[in-house]
Amino acid sequence: MDRQQQFVLRTLEERDIRYVRLWFTDVLGYLKSVAIAPAELEGAFVDGIGFDGSAIEGYSRVHESDMVAKPDPATFQVLPWEADEGRSYSARMFCDIAMPDGSPSWADPRHVLRRSMEAAAEMGFTCYVHPEIEFFLLRGLPQDGTPPVPADSGGFFDQASHDAAPHFRRKAIDTLEAMGISVEFSHHEGAPGQQEIDLRYADALTMADNIMSFRYVVREVAITQGVRASFMPKPFPDQPGSAMHTHFSLFEGETNAFHDPDDEYQMSATGRAFLAGVLQHAPEITAVSCQWVNSYKRLVIGEEAPTVVSWGQANRSALVRVPNYSPGKSSSQRIEFRLPDAGTNPYLLFAVVLAAGLKGIKDGYQLPDPTNEDISGVSDAEIRALGYAKLPGSLEAALTVMENSELVAEALGEHVFDYFLRNKRAEWEAYRRQVTPYELQRYLTL
Repeated sequence: MDRQQQFVLRTLEERDIRYVRLWFTDVLGYLKSVAIAPAELEGAFVDGIGFDGSAIEGYSRVHESDMVAKPDPATFQVLPWEADEGRSYSARMFCDIAMPDGSPSWADPRHVLRRSMEAAAEMGFTCYVHPEIEFFLLRGLPQDGTPPVPADSGGFFDQASHDAAPHFRRKAIDTLEAMGISVEFSHHEGAPGQQEIDLRYADALTMADNIMSFRYVVREVAITQGVRASFMPKPFPDQPGSAMHTHFSLFEGETNAFHDPDDEYQMSATGRAFLAGVLQHAPEITAVSCQWVNSYKRLVIGEEAPTVVSWGQANRSALVRVPNYSPGKSSSQRIEFRLPDAGTNPYLLFAVVLAAGLKGIKDGYQLPDPTNEDISGVSDAEIRALGYAKLPGSLEAALTVMENSELVAEALGEHVFDYFLRNKRAEWEAYRRQVTPYELQRYLTL
């Protein structure tokens, strides 16, 4: 038994923890959990916890359903909101999913990301990630199609307190920090009820785990404040959607591989090639970045969400932004990928973006010129005239591009790639068959 496992077992006893929640995600990014008693954990470290993989979205077929969840002791954290009189009753650990013979499961999103990180490590790189996570606080989550009601009427950076959940962000950040998840910024976003919390950078796997914990914490804290949290990409047709702009950087040891002080944009050849790879393959990875039918209601002309393949520095209408370099802070050189929304599976997202960037480095992709003008309101005709490549405008279009992508197939692995396409095509078909209130209002009198 290694030291980290010993630390976990000792902490369980010292903190009087009654339940240990073992977390993992399905292929779509839904959090799954099984609770075990502390007395069972030592055995779980050795043998794992068996479960029926055929009951988890995308994991296995019925005739090969036996799977094993093996807790990762490095992810151990006490759940601070489940405490009474100073005694913590629950803790959580993320799990790696294995087959009965001990080999990693190809369906496990953590394994998918770990393979991309190993490919980066073979090239001498460690990938660090910093997300800006947007979401809505609502007065309820109606399930009957009734439009939701925002928890406040605030706008961008508003300081004003509101009747509903005035202390939500403070309580959420305190809880995240108590779990070892560092927060850099938080503020009210542009739409009523919309919030943004930015997590401090971490390696890609740690950050994917942190995002899953973040979503759970936000939902739990919202309930204690009498409101509900939603990561739906676009709940209001007349308001901005919820993005998850994500910053990526590669490090070689302690050195930022993206930084070159002599370059016009302070971007090294490695950084330029990585960015070129992300741009080149952006249409192929759109379905993973924006995996829901609703995601494409956010990606529309006239708003800041990207619709074409482009990059710039201060340009917040571009698909990728290279934030201006701060003198004396070479370690902060990075790219900001503005395509993902708040409903993406972070493990799969980081895996495909990293694969695209590494492909650009390996094959020496050349970076096109930056875009300085605002292209958020540019029409389709103007886009074609300017020579920009368009991003897919619907889930169906995104799946068609993804289906022909060798890069995404290799990054996700055959099992996840095939399941994702099947599941999302079924979602699109179900959506396509719906008759919406908009159609009834517009066409019923024909």
